[in-house]
Amino acid sequence: MYRSPQLVNVARWRGLRFLTIPGAPGKRAIQIMRETYAPGADTGSEPYSHEGEEGGFCISGTVEITVDGRKEILRAGDAYYYPSKLPHRWRNIGRGPAVVVSACSPPTF
Repeated sequence: MYRSPQLVNVARWRGLRFLTIPGAPGKRAIQIMRETYAPGADTGSEPYSHEGEEGGFCISGTVEITVDGRKEILRAGDAYYYPSKLPHRWRNIGRGPAVVVSACSPPTF
C-alpha cells in the first residue's frame, strides 16, 4: 500500500506530473502512473519510443496523442493502447489540466 506523499514524480518535461509507485523499475513488470498535463504541456516536439506496451484512460481534460504519425484526441472516458516501439507524443490541447491513468510494461522510468 502506498500513500499519496510516497508517490514519485518521474516526468521529465515542464508542465507535466507523472506520479508512480516508488521502487526500482527493473524490479517490477508493470508501471502504473497518474499523469497530469497542464494546459499546453507536452512530452516534447519530437516523438519518442521504447520497448514495451502502453495503455490507459483519459480521466479528465483533452489530450492529443500522436502514435506513428497518427493523431487522435482523447477526452474523459476515452482509452488507448499501443506498442511503445512506435514513435509517440502527448500534449494537452484543452484549456484546463488533463489527467490520464496509464500502465506500461516494462517500466520506462
